[in-house]
Amino acid sequence: MKTMFIVILCAVSGAFAQPTPTMMKAIVVHEYGSPEVARFEDAPVPAPKENEALVKVIAAGVNPADALAVSGKHAKEWGTQLPLVPGYDIAGTVVKIGAAVTKLKPGDAVYGYPLMGGGWAEYCAVAETDAALKPKSATYTEAAAVPLAALTAWQALVDTIGLKSGQTILIQGGSGGVGSLAVQLAKLRGARVLATASTANQEILKQLGVDVAIDYTKQKFEDIARDVDAVLDTVGGDTFIRSCKVVKKGGIVCTLVGAEKPAGIEHLDIRVVGLWVKPNAEQLSEIAKLIDEKKLKPMVTEELPLSEGVRALKQAETHHTRGKMVLKVADEPRG
Repeated sequence: MKTMFIVILCAVSGAFAQPTPTMMKAIVVHEYGSPEVARFEDAPVPAPKENEALVKVIAAGVNPADALAVSGKHAKEWGTQLPLVPGYDIAGTVVKIGAAVTKLKPGDAVYGYPLMGGGWAEYCAVAETDAALKPKSATYTEAAAVPLAALTAWQALVDTIGLKSGQTILIQGGSGGVGSLAVQLAKLRGARVLATASTANQEILKQLGVDVAIDYTKQKFEDIARDVDAVLDTVGGDTFIRSCKVVKKGGIVCTLVGAEKPAGIEHLDIRVVGLWVKPNAEQLSEIAKLIDEKKLKPMVTEELPLSEGVRALKQAETHHTRGKMVLKVADEPRG
């Protein structure tokens, strides 16, 4: 009986102690440029640092940031180095942890935003502060669509704008990855929400609970959104400048693509804040609770295999993805 107990114990304890391979499949970029520079090839499995967990990636989200990283336009500010593996959204299972990791353990189902990328691969090393237990009710594919977009929405609406019940907010690009989650989060906070999208995405805005859906291809949002308390700008350019003009005195524009008040509107008594999203495990835990409580729902509109990384980058480059595209890296674990 004693011998049998030892055998069973070893089998159980070894369930998450399987040897990690030294090589993996990944999307790798050896030179900055257009999406075509990305290659689906073999790459070394990263060794987790003492504050990191090594995650076997099941699914990875696709974001405009991936195309920007590959282009090299922000290499200096972002600290990216070649060769690089894109991927700022992951969902998977922990297979190994560093000596200083205390909140995650092998076998945990997690999701996160690895600050330096690396998610478009079979394995990704992520800091413990950049990941959390994934929502129990979400599939890995759904969870992979959440971290970067949801953290952006949270840090914009909660931390930067301080959106309160009864206030009115205009969300530019309400059907996109960030916008679709921002609409839901704003409604949860009791705000009145106006949001823009193309004709094809008007129904999505209504499904998300938008109070006023604006078709930017047929309407000028300035004719509908006036004296709003806040704007979340996910578009930039001329849309950003025009957005500043619909905010009431003392209001705020939080933009994801421009940090300074544009020329020509210096006379407006408003705040303009540029947001650079940061990983945050505590916020990811709060977001997971909202998903499990059916108060927040990720919107996955397309799945591609990891090998289709170039196609994913081309779509990310357009900044016109409905909801989120996700790369399927491995089969969903059973049970």
